[in-house]
Amino acid sequence: MKRILFVLIFAIFTVSIFAGLSGKVAEVDKYGNTYTDLLQDSATEAGLEFGDIVELAFGDHRLVVPFVRNYGDVDRGQPLLRISGGKLLMAISYGNFSQVYAVALGMGVNISLVEKGAYLGELEIRNLVRTDVRSDYVTDVVFANFRPVRMGDIAPNTLYRCSHPSINDPRSPYANALVEGAGIKTVVNLSDSDEELAENYKYSEFYRSLGEAGHIINLNMGVDLLSPDFARKLRLGFLFMIENEPPYLVHCVEGKDRAGIVSALLAAIMNGEVEDIYRDYIVSYINYYHVKPGTPAYAAVRKIIADIFAQMNDGKPVDDSNIRFVALKYLRNQVGLSLEEIQKLKARLR
Repeated sequence: MKRILFVLIFAIFTVSIFAGLSGKVAEVDKYGNTYTDLLQDSATEAGLEFGDIVELAFGDHRLVVPFVRNYGDVDRGQPLLRISGGKLLMAISYGNFSQVYAVALGMGVNISLVEKGAYLGELEIRNLVRTDVRSDYVTDVVFANFRPVRMGDIAPNTLYRCSHPSINDPRSPYANALVEGAGIKTVVNLSDSDEELAENYKYSEFYRSLGEAGHIINLNMGVDLLSPDFARKLRLGFLFMIENEPPYLVHCVEGKDRAGIVSALLAAIMNGEVEDIYRDYIVSYINYYHVKPGTPAYAAVRKIIADIFAQMNDGKPVDDSNIRFVALKYLRNQVGLSLEEIQKLKARLR
């Protein structure tokens, strides 16, 4: 991101070959991602390409951001421009763009070039590609991103994480079979609303049976752990775990980011070690994208989870001496759990 700051300073001297685009805010989704009415085809015709660095001008804001393929193509907390649903989308990686920048529907948006192709080198490092074909993966477990969370004092066969086991997705049948085989009794669904879950019941009788028995909570949460909405919903999820029996399943859609954050928090308060917690987060990227240790991509993913804990620790990195304290402080001060509730949650996981 230093490159982007450098470009911002010297943008005035840049010669542009991108014609520029003008549109307006057309939609804001539940995560705060902000859709413009500018179509992908119009961006292509104007000369916009992945790896370009552009200025987004809307309201009182002037943001210099990269034009990228995925949210993970920038560091956590950084704004970006990408394509989604055939439209240009303004977003923050692990954040709520519309809230941070006070976006309003109908607000005018102008996009101009700052530097052509200046972010291409970073994209090459971060460009992680996966398939949705089972035969491209060594096991059902890898394909479904399914695994027990076994760190610190978490007991065996108590906590699991996975991709969504009841959704219209090639991984879902495999995830469902693994979840049912693990004897899951309680599910914390981080991604669905109640309405979305009702629609998704048709993909799994086992999942439906858990939901109809009252053993699934739907949190419909984003990925910004410092937002009040994330904290409020996380509190509901942890209280639900206290009130219900293990084995527990924590999942979102891919079982990667939101499930990764929640699993990491639970491992931290259960005396997990930093590198074990970070490694468990990275396993999802190993499963999906075949990321290998020692590569720039591996380091970039590790930085995501390290930055999450640094956020909880006032911007300072954590280590084995303080990660438990940092997680407990977050659960007390941000999430609003009492010491008694935290002790009950830990007792459930032992």
